[in-house]
Amino acid sequence: MSIETATLENNVIGRRGLMLVLSSPSGAGKTTLTRLLREEEPSLTLSISVTTRSRRPSEVEGVHYHFIQQAEFLALRDRGELLEWAEVHGNFYGSPKKPIEASLMQGKDILFDIDYQGAQQVRSNAPDDVVSIFILPPSIPELRQRLHRRAEDSEEVINQRLAAAKGEIDRWRDYDYVLVNDDLNRTFSRLKAILVAERLRRDRQLGLQSFIDSLAAAL
Repeated sequence: MSIETATLENNVIGRRGLMLVLSSPSGAGKTTLTRLLREEEPSLTLSISVTTRSRRPSEVEGVHYHFIQQAEFLALRDRGELLEWAEVHGNFYGSPKKPIEASLMQGKDILFDIDYQGAQQVRSNAPDDVVSIFILPPSIPELRQRLHRRAEDSEEVINQRLAAAKGEIDRWRDYDYVLVNDDLNRTFSRLKAILVAERLRRDRQLGLQSFIDSLAAAL
């Protein structure tokens, strides 16, 4: 057997998909980064969470969330059909298990836009599949301005989100990577670099040993 025949055509190196988890205080830019990443990486599947929160004017059912009643959400939770769930600002959020596992088995990467409570559960339930990134704002005044510019929440809700930000920021040590979103383009470039590197990790590549064996046999 010649070394020329020991190619990827005969020895396919596949991989199980990964779960890319992005978390941040509300207004730090997580949703914008998620949108940009999906535009540049169309194969990246967004995990569509279910939520009991009311739909915002800019949101589309089945695109941003599946908006359901609290009774339906609690039934999903109690049947163990959620990979993670959390109660945030009086509303419930969660990620259904079945579509996530199906995508991972097909080698597809899944993007999660979830808070630290959900991220903690995902890490606990599937530690080998998770890459977690925490997005920080450059300052609290900037965070406040971003929440106001969004113009989708009342002043009361904005104050609630700012009050919750301290506890959320304190969770930064729980994540694999931390990015300060002081410049959107730079932060996005760093986010893409993390994804590329994590896809190439040795332990994510399936069939690598067989490929190496074929190279050795050809020597």
